[in-house]
This record gives sequence, structure tokens and C-alpha cells, in this order.
Amino acid sequence: MERYYCPGTAVVIMEGKQNLQMLLVFMMFFVLLLLRSCWQETQRIEVVPYSSFQSYLDQGKIDSLVVSQDYIHGILKEPDAAGGKEFVTSRVDPTMAEQLRGKGVAFSGEPAPGWLKQLVSWIFLPVVFITVWVLLSRWIGGAAGAGGGFLAVGKSKAKVYVETGIKTTFQDVAGVDEAKAELVEIVRFLKDPQEFGRLGARVPKGALLVGPPGTGKTLLARAVAGEAGVPFFSTNGSEFVEMFVGVGAARVRDLFEQARRSAPAIIFIDELDALGRARGIYPQIGGHDEKEQTLNQLLAELDGFDPTVGLVLLAATNRPEVLDPALLRAGRFDRQILVDRPDKSGRLQILVIHVRRVALAEDVDLDQVAAMTPGFTGADLANLVNEAAMVATRRDAMAVGAQDFIAAIERLVAGLEKKSRILNPVERRVVAFHEMGHALVAMAIPGCDPVQKVSIIPRGIAALGYTIQRPTEDRFLMSRRELENKMAVLLAGRAAETLMFDDVSTGAADDLVKATDIARGMVMRYGMDAKLGPIAYDTETGRFLGQQDGAFWMPRRFSEDTAHEIDCAVRDLTAAAFDRAVAILRRESAALRQGAELLLERETLAAEEIPHPAPVQSGL
Repeated sequence: MERYYCPGTAVVIMEGKQNLQMLLVFMMFFVLLLLRSCWQETQRIEVVPYSSFQSYLDQGKIDSLVVSQDYIHGILKEPDAAGGKEFVTSRVDPTMAEQLRGKGVAFSGEPAPGWLKQLVSWIFLPVVFITVWVLLSRWIGGAAGAGGGFLAVGKSKAKVYVETGIKTTFQDVAGVDEAKAELVEIVRFLKDPQEFGRLGARVPKGALLVGPPGTGKTLLARAVAGEAGVPFFSTNGSEFVEMFVGVGAARVRDLFEQARRSAPAIIFIDELDALGRARGIYPQIGGHDEKEQTLNQLLAELDGFDPTVGLVLLAATNRPEVLDPALLRAGRFDRQILVDRPDKSGRLQILVIHVRRVALAEDVDLDQVAAMTPGFTGADLANLVNEAAMVATRRDAMAVGAQDFIAAIERLVAGLEKKSRILNPVERRVVAFHEMGHALVAMAIPGCDPVQKVSIIPRGIAALGYTIQRPTEDRFLMSRRELENKMAVLLAGRAAETLMFDDVSTGAADDLVKATDIARGMVMRYGMDAKLGPIAYDTETGRFLGQQDGAFWMPRRFSEDTAHEIDCAVRDLTAAAFDRAVAILRRESAALRQGAELLLERETLAAEEIPHPAPVQSGL
């Protein structure tokens, strides 16, 4: 579809607006001059008491009079001492005037307000009322410059980006190759709808981008608009919700009307779950008629799509399970595209994009940085590069080095160093043996992620020390043996405290939670307990993306006897992992003492500085 622009028309409109503004300025200036002249004329006339008027009359000084119902306007034969010949006075009842005149008292009636004062009194209150009304309507409806105002409350608040306003392309998006491939067809259709539909195919009406926060869903939508070169209408699901009934549906209609006038175009709704939540899922807490009307209007607009117009709806959410089923059926959001956390190669591609504006040192290996950041999203990696640059800036370096990336990873994973948190000698010794226990068991068990660093410098809110393990590759499946190894490493800190101090501390609280979660998952979700069998007792229905395991509202679908067996199985798995860690550390007690003393001396040890234990045999 071709579109033609007439820049000359815009110039004429702008000149017309400027001429109108100049005319209004001249009119306002003329009115001000007229008011000033009238005011000066009123100031030349002297207001005198009625008794003075009677004196002028007795002395024959008055040349002419104009008598009205309320006042008397007179002209003197000769100017008075002030040089004025005109005067005005308010009339007084004649009977009262004769009585007062004989007493020799100066008296006068209440002067009537001038015409200017009357005009101000009539205009002032309406002007104040209108001003308050306009300010109140703008406050309710939004700023007038952004299309607000009380009468424009039903207008869409979508931000419109024209073809030249979006510089993002698919070259700026990395780590989500599968999602990009899904969206290429939409770009092809928007560029050449005739060629794409020559065999009868139609473009999907809507594409829903699903994934955890920070994976690049919004960036992908902008890249689609940048590649297609069409207007891009961007809004948020929460912007349709308003205090007035019917405003959400009106804004949906207005948004689609604007997009149809600019077709081919792309509509992008971020955080769709705020708008498209399933209807009637919480009837016990009251109705949601306004939200349901807004959703119904959106469904109606999707049904009214003309496939040949070239209008595509993109949406993003990280909570697809709460969306209304009618929104996800075929013919509305035809495609659901998963934008997941990137793998190692994807993280490497993302890092390459983000380090374009960063001066890197020669010792930086982005492949190693990508290997050290499993589970990081695109937003996390962008933050990582920025943190590394800030670390290098603090130490007055000329380029960002490998040590800066390592420090940034530790900052993001473990938290900020708390060097001001001073531990007493007993606490430092307990923490040193605790962290060395983690490191030695991880190094002794084959197949565990290699240890990178051990430190007893407090970090974050509650971490008094930390042990960093660097995975060699991304893992998508874990065997029973690998899970048991992971539990043994987690419980090794508590095992070291038990061996060395014959007592335990609260430092293993987080380790116990993680180990228990792994054991419970092995029993309830993965069917790895021989007695309970291959049965999934926890199906995780309704789980949100990024939600932690074991939500307290999950319904229980097993009996009390089964629950008792599950608790016993979880306890047996954690006890076996703990005993295994104790056996390894008892065998390596010399290395444990040596490593802990070295850690107390240096506070931080790299992998090559830690005493290496012997590998664990199959019996352990």
C-alpha cells in the first residue's frame, strides 16, 4: 500500500495558526488600551460629598448638572483648587439633607459602583469558576498536550512511532533466534502483502510473546516495527483501566481506529495480563464489569480484523496462565511465541551487542563470561556490562578487564560487599570452615560445577561468605545422582561446622532451604523415590513464569498417609546427602583445616589456591 505525504499542506496549516495567534495578540492589546483609557477618564472626575455640592450650589459655582436616580454629575464654571471642573456625588434624601445642612456636618450618600467595577464583579466569578473547572478536568483526564482533558478521557494513550521513529532492527536482538524466525513472516507480510498471500495464506491476526521478565519481548516487538517500516502503536495493558465506567472500552476502540487509519501498522500491548485477565475467576470478591467490558471490546476488535488491511496485534506477558481462554483461541492470538532465557551461545551474542560501546581489555573472553552467567536474561546481561564498566571506572582503568566482569557477576549474584560488617574472631572462623566445606565437597565429587572463588567477606543482606561455582555448560536435564551431588554440596557447610566445632550455627539456613526444595522436588515431581514410585504428587498447575517452587496455595491431592511418606522420603534424602558430605570432609579434614586457615588469612581464595582433595570413590 502506497502512501503520499504533502509537506506543503503542513506548512500552510502552521502559517495559518501563527497568523491567528498574531491576530489574537493584537486584539488583546487593543482591549487593554481601551480599558486603560476608560480608567483614566474615570480618575479625572472628582467625587465630592453631597454637602460640598450644596455649597457649590449656594455659591453659584455650578455651570450644569446631570441628575440621575442615584448620583449627580456636574460641571463647575471655574476649575477648583485641584484644577478639575467635573465632579460627581451621590444623591441624598432631600429631607435628610436639609436636616443635616443646618447642623454644619459634611455628609454624602453611598456612591454607586462605577461601570468598570460592575463589569469586573460580573466577570470575575465566572472566570474563576471556568478556570477551576478547566484545571480540574485536565487533572482528571491528563495533560492537554498529550491528548488529555476531561472530554478526551476516552482517547487512547498509545504512543505512536512513525516509520522513521524506530531505529531498532533484528540486528539489535540476539539470543532469541527461534522467536525472531517466527516474527519474520509478519515482517514479510507487512512489507509485501500481495506476494505473501499469493497462495491464499493470511497473516496471523495476533502474536503473543510469552516469557520471563527481561528476556526482550518489548525489544522484539520494536524490532518487528523497525524491520517492517510501518507505524508502531505502543501501549500498556494498565493504561486502559480508568476510574470512569466505559473508558477502557472507548480507548480500545480509539486505538484500533487510529491504527486502521495508518494501516499497515502494528499495535503492541505490553503487560497484556493487566487487560486480558480471565473473566469470572474470582467471583467471591466482587465483580469486574469494567475490566470485562474492556476485554470484550478487545475481543470484538480482534474479530473485526480485515486480513487484507495489514494490521497486526503484538502483545507481551509473563503470566499467560491468567489470560482469558477466549483471547488465546485461533483467530485472535494465532501464535504464542516463547521468548525464554538465552543459552550460552545466546548470552554470548547478547554480550557482543552490549559491549559495542565499552572499551574492553585484551584479557576479556566473552565466551567465559557467557559461561559464568547461566540463567541470566538479556536485561541481566545489559546490567552486567554496565556494572563491569562502573567497576573499571572506580579503579581508574583505561579499559574493562576480566576482573571487572567477575566483580560485576559477584555483585549481581551475591550482593554488595559489606566490608563495614565486622565479624568477631569466632564468627569468622565458623564462616571460614563453612565455606571451605562447600568448596572441598564440590571439588571432591566428580561432575560438580568447578569452584571459582571462595570468600568470607560479607555480601548482600545476610550472606557472611560465599562460594562461587562456574558451570561448564548449560544443563536442561539433571539425573538423580547429579541432584544428590548438588544436595551434598549445599549441606557441606553444615557438615564442616559439625565436624570442626561439635556444634552448628544459623549460617546454613539458606542451604537447608535449597537442599530441602531439591529433595521435595525429587519425591513429589520427578518420581525419584523407590517406595513412593513414579508418581507426580505436585503437578504445579497455574504456576507463574519465574515463580518459586512450592507455592502455599497449591491444592494437595494425596492423603495424610502419603504426606507422611513424602516427609519421610524427603528427610531420608537430605540425611543421606548430609552423611555423604560429613564422610568426605572427615576424610579430607587436613585439607579442610589448611584451607580454612588460609581463608582466614586472605579472606578470598581463587580455585588454584584451595587445597585440592582426592576425588570421591564410588562408595561415597
